[in-house]
Amino acid sequence: MEIIDLDMGINNNYKTAVALGNFDGIHLGHKYLIEDTIEKAIKRDLKSGVLLFKNHTKNILSKDKKAISILTSNEQKLNILESLGVEVVYIMNFDENVMKLSGEEFVDNIIVNQLNAALVSVGFDYRFGHKAMGNSSYLKELGAKKGFETNIIKPISIGNEVISSTRIRQLVMEGQINKANKFLGRHYTIIGQVVRGSNRGKKLGFPTANISLTHNYTIPKTGVYETITLIDNKQYLSLTNIGYNPTFNEKKLKIENHILDFNDYLYGKTIEVMFIDFIREDIKFDTIEELIKQIEKDICYIKARQ
Repeated sequence: MEIIDLDMGINNNYKTAVALGNFDGIHLGHKYLIEDTIEKAIKRDLKSGVLLFKNHTKNILSKDKKAISILTSNEQKLNILESLGVEVVYIMNFDENVMKLSGEEFVDNIIVNQLNAALVSVGFDYRFGHKAMGNSSYLKELGAKKGFETNIIKPISIGNEVISSTRIRQLVMEGQINKANKFLGRHYTIIGQVVRGSNRGKKLGFPTANISLTHNYTIPKTGVYETITLIDNKQYLSLTNIGYNPTFNEKKLKIENHILDFNDYLYGKTIEVMFIDFIREDIKFDTIEELIKQIEKDICYIKARQ
């Protein structure tokens, strides 16, 4: 898969079929859009491509300037796109210069001149141009004038719910990991570096890897989760606690990962944690003994599910 950084002024000489969007999470709806683009690219003898912004557009457009949490980092997006068979990924910053482009200027400057697009695929709710004034219908109208075909994908649903990044983000924050995973089409995954903690878990007999996130991920609600931890491309069953250690009256939110059947040195390593299911709330125990018994039960529970 070829990666072209448009901020470096690099252009291509071939015609492309390009999918546009934020693609946070690259959920089942995104996957359908991208796979449809690839299929149409093959039929038209075009290069299949995706335009990715290096930052989330909502972080520039937001009036309160509060950073939106993400479901996938750009590195994760690139890995998923490569696995789907995308041939070329264009990356660029979404900054105020891009934000201020009118809909037609965005089409002329980026879609036509830089992406060299013969086919553009977007979701039904796609917005573009200054103040997001342009929609998918307007893009189709411009495409007819500028010489490219516009492929508009209808909403993809599971049950009665339309799949969207916003909905998945909400599900993760509510601890509804099972449902979030169904919408994603894979396990929700965060990446972080193992940092030193209080060593309390080790003293209790359950050593934990304390994780400092590498990106502004959407953090699941406080509680205990069944997870799989990926270390050096090897998977381990794990128990992940997100919370404030109420038994010890701590104030700082922590992500602590107990990896079953693993005793190697991890400090400084970058690991991935894939969330399988929510097990229980983050409980305050009256005694340390009660806490230890509950952790033992949690471990037995996730082992029995294998």
